[in-house]
Amino acid sequence: AARPLATTGGDGNQPVLVLGDAIEWTALVGIPLAAEPGEASISVQARPDAAPRQLGYSIAPKQYREQRLNVAPRTVDLSPEDQARYERERDHLATVTATRTELRPDAALQMRVPVPGRRSSSFGLRRVFNGQSRNPHSGMDIAAGTGTPVLAPLPGKVIDTGDYFFNGGTVWLDHGGGLLTMYCHLSRVDVKVGDVLQTGDKLAAVGATGRVTGPHLHWSVMLNRAMVDPALFISA
Repeated sequence: AARPLATTGGDGNQPVLVLGDAIEWTALVGIPLAAEPGEASISVQARPDAAPRQLGYSIAPKQYREQRLNVAPRTVDLSPEDQARYERERDHLATVTATRTELRPDAALQMRVPVPGRRSSSFGLRRVFNGQSRNPHSGMDIAAGTGTPVLAPLPGKVIDTGDYFFNGGTVWLDHGGGLLTMYCHLSRVDVKVGDVLQTGDKLAAVGATGRVTGPHLHWSVMLNRAMVDPALFISA
């Protein structure tokens, strides 16, 4: 089949990442943790004059473990000032995560792990902070000492850096096609917005900033504006 002109999620609004060529192509759909199990579909339009067709898929239920953590009370029960800061940051990050650029023709999706170390917390973990339930864990935590270099897992462009209330020192990379990665709790940021990195380039250093219990790297992968499991993109 020819590579489609347009491929979108079931709501018809969000483009889906498409790899391949005119001979053979693959569409990747980011499914958020909040998605209800059941049937879903993507819409495929092969040519400008062709009617879209629906390709169905199933979302299976999955049970994730629970983790209970004790952190600084101010990072759970926010003061009015901290709540206002969080809301400003949330609005800013909504524009960052809406970034979508063209996928490189030679794009590959197998990523290198940004830092060596033990995975201390996995994607989807149900988290309870100081006895209060919060959103599931949306990335992978890798235990590493403060100052450990954080390396780019794929070629990408820096689209945001900052010091955020929950995430601490943070870097976002755009890899094209709606594929973004985020690195949090950094002790140091060594890049600036607009920098173009290659696989293995240093972008920051591990730290313990933001809401943490100790030094580690929080690494998130976003596909078509949905956080997905980074483990899907690395070799076993």
